[in-house]
Amino acid sequence: MAKIAGNEIRPGTLIQHDGGLWIAVKTQAVKPGKGGAYNQVELKNILTGTKLNERFRSDAAVDEIYLEKKDYQFLYESGDMLTFMDMESYEQIEIEKDFIGERAVFLTDGMKVLVQSYEGKPIGVQIPLQVVLTVTEADPVLRGGTAAPSYKSAVLENGLKIQVPPFIEAGTKVVVATEDGSYVKRAEI
Repeated sequence: MAKIAGNEIRPGTLIQHDGGLWIAVKTQAVKPGKGGAYNQVELKNILTGTKLNERFRSDAAVDEIYLEKKDYQFLYESGDMLTFMDMESYEQIEIEKDFIGERAVFLTDGMKVLVQSYEGKPIGVQIPLQVVLTVTEADPVLRGGTAAPSYKSAVLENGLKIQVPPFIEAGTKVVVATEDGSYVKRAEI
């Protein structure tokens, strides 16, 4: 933890404020005609997701927080819990599935993730932006339809349903974006 001036807060800065951990989403330097300059900051609580707009004067001291970031390997899912292993110490941690949210569907055995912690408590898990998954079912291509390229439904090995180009068949490995579950391209094997 380090003290920074209120006008040094930038988007992405993590601060301790009002007893919570907040990340600066947007900042705007304001120099009013009367009174001192201030930094208008939109904050988001990293644990609850609530937002807050706050003014920080340039002479205000704010506690900047540094997160510990470590590589972990996803081991397995058990009920509502996900188990990860620290790739240096081999120590295992459990994180609730809800904590990762809908992106948990993309976790595969042995996947490397980045776990962000504050005072030993995990507060964020970054999974790869893209993953390779096998198509287990794909709708047949409808012949004689329109000339425009159309997508068809497919089911991936993790049970996720996505839209894929007509040339993708069951058994094909595809690259999928973990942010929104969209098809990116056919995987190069």
